[in-house]
Amino acid sequence: MSQDSSGSAPAQSVADSNSRNNESLKSTILTNRSFWGLAVTQFLGAFNDNLYKQLMLLMAIPAIGADISEDTQGWATALFSLPFVLFSSFAGYLSDKYSKSVIIVLCKFAEVIITLLAVTAFLSYASLEDWGTWTVLFMMGLHSTMFGPAKYGILPELFRKDELPRANGLILMSTFLAIILGVVTAGVLKDLLVVADDAGNPDCSRLWIGSLVCTVMAVIGTCTSFLIRKTSAAQPTAVMSLGDFGVSKSIRSLLWNDKPLLASIIVSSMFYVIAGVVMPTVNVLGKNQLKIELDTHTSLLTGGLAIGIIVGAVLANVVLKKLRPGNQVLLGTIGMFVTLVLLGFWKPGGAHLLGYWGALIGLITTGMFAAVFIVPIQVFMQSRPPAEIKGRMIGTMNFANFVGILIAGPLYQLFLIIATSIGWPVSSIFWMLAVLLIPIAIRFRLPTIA
Repeated sequence: MSQDSSGSAPAQSVADSNSRNNESLKSTILTNRSFWGLAVTQFLGAFNDNLYKQLMLLMAIPAIGADISEDTQGWATALFSLPFVLFSSFAGYLSDKYSKSVIIVLCKFAEVIITLLAVTAFLSYASLEDWGTWTVLFMMGLHSTMFGPAKYGILPELFRKDELPRANGLILMSTFLAIILGVVTAGVLKDLLVVADDAGNPDCSRLWIGSLVCTVMAVIGTCTSFLIRKTSAAQPTAVMSLGDFGVSKSIRSLLWNDKPLLASIIVSSMFYVIAGVVMPTVNVLGKNQLKIELDTHTSLLTGGLAIGIIVGAVLANVVLKKLRPGNQVLLGTIGMFVTLVLLGFWKPGGAHLLGYWGALIGLITTGMFAAVFIVPIQVFMQSRPPAEIKGRMIGTMNFANFVGILIAGPLYQLFLIIATSIGWPVSSIFWMLAVLLIPIAIRFRLPTIA
């Protein structure tokens, strides 16, 4: 098995690679060409993912005044997440066996092809309907599955351990800036390009123009991926096994013997359950409860979460730097709980208590505490494993996180049924999510990173 074939050779290879790149590692992050290559490449990829996914979510929401039970956002969320659950561990194996920088470049070429298929799916929307666009949604998820372990696993190969928190924070900030722009752009494109046909039904065929925007972004991202310094394979002698399609033996052994790391993965997965339910909840909050007609304004609400995460990433790495990582996580947990409870309140008659601007501020604040929560956990999970299995560890982390998002899809549909059956508005789902944070606040404590 691949995990059993590791030994002094891979470790020596990594050591030799580190020695060869020592001079580059000494450069500061902001003057490092590889950092900018990675940052821009993943930024454009995240932009495309979120533009397309938000388009699918907005198209899955019933029109204002229609039966809210017809909302299928949860199933779209689950479909996008399914490849992560099926192939994340395999993607982690590939990122250990082969150069992560090469995998990143190949993934960007694949992204160009997928975005061109999206153009075709929208041009053929009259005949294919959602079958074509949802197939592309699955493929976008598959592309991101393969990209993730290389993207995160390459950070320890490009930067020193003391630079990792800052590198993670900056990458996280750029990722969520891409989310803001992608989500808001999706709303703008839907408002501009979707018109009613002769029967009064929305005609989505002109959204091919939006997919063409994604193709241009994918081409640019492919070019910037060549700026990333070529890295050596962490474990070139690794042999694929059935375990590489799930959780490999080496990772199972590591997690069994490292309970703090196991707990961190479980908590991270729970965080993504909550995050996966929040996004469709915010979309339907805007369209159904706040009665927002323009999809652009609804998407701005979702973008508010990402704005908050950018601010929170700065807080986690600058303002709160002197706090122990475990205290940052606890602060983030309590902050998310309070803001989710506040977002859940409504007035008699079902109108949201905070209104549009209050909800936007509440979502920004929730995002801030979410970043304070997840950044130290992410750094811990990257730093803890041995170098030769970091790729598979990142793949396992992605697997766990997207199991969470996959669960979030049907869980959102369940929460929606519960809310409507007892006559509560959709904002009550925020209360249900707040309850999920209580065990984390009581039981989970992140150890100090060695």
